[in-house]
Amino acid sequence: MQAFFCIVLGYVLCSLSWGLIIAKTFCGIDPREHGSRNTGATNVARLCGFGWGLATLACDILKGALPVWLALHVCPSPLAVSCVGLACILGHAFSCFLLFRGGKAVATSIGVFLPLAFWPLLACALLCILVIWRSGYVSLGSLTLVSALPVALLCAGQWVWLPLSLCVCLLVFWKHRDNIARLHEGTEKSWLKGAASNPAQP
Repeated sequence: MQAFFCIVLGYVLCSLSWGLIIAKTFCGIDPREHGSRNTGATNVARLCGFGWGLATLACDILKGALPVWLALHVCPSPLAVSCVGLACILGHAFSCFLLFRGGKAVATSIGVFLPLAFWPLLACALLCILVIWRSGYVSLGSLTLVSALPVALLCAGQWVWLPLSLCVCLLVFWKHRDNIARLHEGTEKSWLKGAASNPAQP
């Protein structure tokens, strides 16, 4: 029963779209109608500024971390915790408040693994930042992070979270399928170009 409660809590809590809430409340912009039309931190940063994007990122990470942290304390079975983590990610990607649409689940996935595998996650996050810095593409960095995470977990001996990481990898790649196509065609918008065209700036 406790595991079921944590699963439901994780899905509902992560269905809250902080990108949409922040952008509409503080910038008067609906991110679903501008930029990449995504409610994630990257699009909010492009539309509203880096600070609001960072706030969205922090909220999306936190909403993934809290239910998993709770599950670790009340129902510490790896299977139960993995189900809670997956519910969090599905809630963000297929929000019950947004007609089962949502973000691309990267930030929430980071939050989910934060209490589970901090050091492997940190290594993958640093690799993600390096790829974004060198390429200018947030999408490429995100794909690098979720691809590297299963390998990092194996290297750290944390096999128990491997199935969850593989599910995350598949979901994030599917949610980024348009980005992957644009990367292949050479038409993906870089972070620097996106920031330069911020429509919220005068």
